Amino acid sequence: MKKRWYILQTLAGYEAAAKENLEAKVKAQGYEHLISKVLLPEEVVIDASAKSVERHIVSLNAKLFVSNGTNVKKGDVLAEEPAIRVRKDGKIIDVRNAKKIVIETADKKFTKTYVIPQKNKPITGLKVGGYVKQGMPLTEDGEIICEIDGKIIQTERMKRIVILNASNEKDIYAVPYETINTSLVKKGDNVKAGQILAEPKKIVTKSSGRVEIIDFPTKKEIRVQKVRIRKLFPGYLFVEMIMNDEFWHFVRTVPGIIDFVSSGGRPIPIKDNEVKVILRLSGIEETPKVEKVQQVKIEFDYEVGDVVKIISGPFEGFVGHVKEINPEHNELKVTVTIFGRETPVTVHTTEVEKID
Repeated sequence: MKKRWYILQTLAGYEAAAKENLEAKVKAQGYEHLISKVLLPEEVVIDASAKSVERHIVSLNAKLFVSNGTNVKKGDVLAEEPAIRVRKDGKIIDVRNAKKIVIETADKKFTKTYVIPQKNKPITGLKVGGYVKQGMPLTEDGEIICEIDGKIIQTERMKRIVILNASNEKDIYAVPYETINTSLVKKGDNVKAGQILAEPKKIVTKSSGRVEIIDFPTKKEIRVQKVRIRKLFPGYLFVEMIMNDEFWHFVRTVPGIIDFVSSGGRPIPIKDNEVKVILRLSGIEETPKVEKVQQVKIEFDYEVGDVVKIISGPFEGFVGHVKEINPEHNELKVTVTIFGRETPVTVHTTEVEKID
């Protein structure tokens, strides 16, 4: 008997649990050859709101462990700043706690970094997300003044180290608090060029998401955009199986599963073209690639209500009606009927052909 694909209705919000329960029951009974696949099609949705973006400023010398589009999990290493070394022989004459703040202008084109010694007492409220104005004092004694209007995008505890070099000049270093080499960095100690003041610093993500890297003339910015998983067909699972009365009952009695989508009391197998959609959306079957062609200007010849056939992509072979038109991006929103209900999909004009 040939396996076919069927639709299962589940309790709302328990799709993943129902899938796990069914797979566990199949494995326990040794039915993998009879009930072979259980799918819960999902898509990754990027939350692009400003509050959901985690940002890290790194130097041009930082070693990156991620690239644009990389998916990361909380705790993954994004980059590593190199060790900080003494530039010239000299003597450490001052070591103080400090606070680094990075301010970004509203247009996001410029940033300004301040390292504020604790002795100057930074004003309260210098936190990520806070806004500052040009001319506003950043310390209680008024010695350090903000030079731009903007938003604080980074703060960090630092050690401010001053070394009097052999030329009687002061070299100032801002060293991350957690990476300082305490065995070497003591007031009054003599240091040699090349000695390590701070070990390499790893930049770790605080949340899971997708990476975007932006290059600036003097730095790089690593952004982690939080993502969420969205179910493409809430309340439904898809199962490939041999259907008979025994396995019909076997599946229906799994916790979280309500029943098969049926007609006349019998489960309805999914049509072949609908199966292709599910397999492509689930990443099991590859979407046919369309050869790239030279970019040309498209004369828009579509209107709302037109009937079109999708000729490439996950929904290849489906016919639907144009509901919305986006000439700027050469895109159409088309409604197709899948699993007996209308489903809106967005397609490029090169992926459809008009049916007269």
